Amino acid sequence: MNRLDELIDRADLDGLLRHLEDLCDLEDWDELRRLRDRCRQATASGRQLWPAASYAEYRIALQADAAHAGAILNEATGRFSIGPLSEVVASVHDWASLAPHLAPGPVRALVAYERVLRGEDLRGDRSIDTSVYELPLVLQPWEPRYPLATYEPQRGIFAPPSPLPPLRPVVLPLDEARLAGDPLTTDALVDLTRQWTTESNGRSDAVTVAGDPLDAIAALGVAEARTSPIPARQALEMMAWTAASGGAHGRRRGMAAGRFTAWWTMASLTGLADDWPVEPDDLGDAVESLVFVAWDTAQPEPGWTFRLAVADPDRGLSWAVMAYDQKLDG
Repeated sequence: MNRLDELIDRADLDGLLRHLEDLCDLEDWDELRRLRDRCRQATASGRQLWPAASYAEYRIALQADAAHAGAILNEATGRFSIGPLSEVVASVHDWASLAPHLAPGPVRALVAYERVLRGEDLRGDRSIDTSVYELPLVLQPWEPRYPLATYEPQRGIFAPPSPLPPLRPVVLPLDEARLAGDPLTTDALVDLTRQWTTESNGRSDAVTVAGDPLDAIAALGVAEARTSPIPARQALEMMAWTAASGGAHGRRRGMAAGRFTAWWTMASLTGLADDWPVEPDDLGDAVESLVFVAWDTAQPEPGWTFRLAVADPDRGLSWAVMAYDQKLDG
């Protein structure tokens, strides 16, 4: 009985993880894949070895050559990985090296969209199923340079969005603004933090009012606030970063998903969601007509927070969203 068989037979998770590190040092990706397969089989029979199987997939996606990384991506779930494997593999391999090893379908498209975020122009590649997100396969001139993830063997490093300008205290209106019925847009704003609220400890709320951004912020029940106008590009960056994140405990969705959710939210705010997929130039022009305001509650806010107000002066409508998430004590 070889070492792997002995470890599997004993359900020795610590030993398997040490063996996994040895295989990574040796760059023996075929044997590491066999470890993943054996741990999967053992898990199906009741032995709790799924952490080793999941971690083996992550290390192959991160450190192996494009052929092995692409092959593991075709069949891995990435459910318990540090980050989505499509983002992991795209962070270390370009599209030309990965494309021959990725099966047709959604996973291939997700990797392509992650490579677009890293500056590649893939508009000419007809093998990519753009129906996954229905976004252009190249960054638009009006888009920000999104904050991207960097992965290491033991952790992910998730770049924050650009710093906000200084926020100044404001006087919020005392009279309640008239709420306006716009469930599509309020749902889109709340959906930016879906992972925070469904997989972690987060809370999120959004409103639509007939009025200005301060009316919308006050409609959330906020007593004090500080605000600053921000450009549309920075608002899009904030939205994408928020939607890509898992918050305190949720599973990270990845920046490709963050970009899509931000585009959908912008389309909802501009009234273009009914015409989805939108023409990129049309959306770029439309978002410039909106007013974006970053804000906070003038109080310390530990953990993950997302505060944004938006106004459409032409329609006399404003929206505000308030979300937070934090780690449980202990």
